[in-house]
Amino acid sequence: MARIHARVKGKSGSTKPMTPDLSFVSLKAKEVEALIVKLVKEDNKSSSEIGIILRDTHAIPSVKAVCGKSIGTILKEHNLEKTIPEDLQALVEKVFSLKKHLSNNKKDTHNRRSLLLIESKIRRLTKYYKSKGRIAQNWRYD
Repeated sequence: MARIHARVKGKSGSTKPMTPDLSFVSLKAKEVEALIVKLVKEDNKSSSEIGIILRDTHAIPSVKAVCGKSIGTILKEHNLEKTIPEDLQALVEKVFSLKKHLSNNKKDTHNRRSLLLIESKIRRLTKYYKSKGRIAQNWRYD
């Protein structure tokens, strides 16, 4: 399948094993859930940051394999879900930094096009999240 803005095909990625080997994981499912809740409440970490911390410091390769549910589901159960999804928030922050760059560099046409592409991604994601009920129907990107 081709990429959306580049006219090239994507590279295939690696796949996870069918049944992960969890023999080296010392934490139980409840302990992992408590750790996730603690990371969100105390350090205000995002779900991707939590996954990286669990992988690197606590040797948990997959939260879904250990707990039977994803980090997002755990956050939703404990009412710790953010109002704007993480990927949409990252795109909005990228737009702000790119607009700041373009205000200093008026003739940077490559990044001007990049800004248009990012804004179109934001519009598509907004449409998707509104249809899924993840963000409010009256939410707008300005």
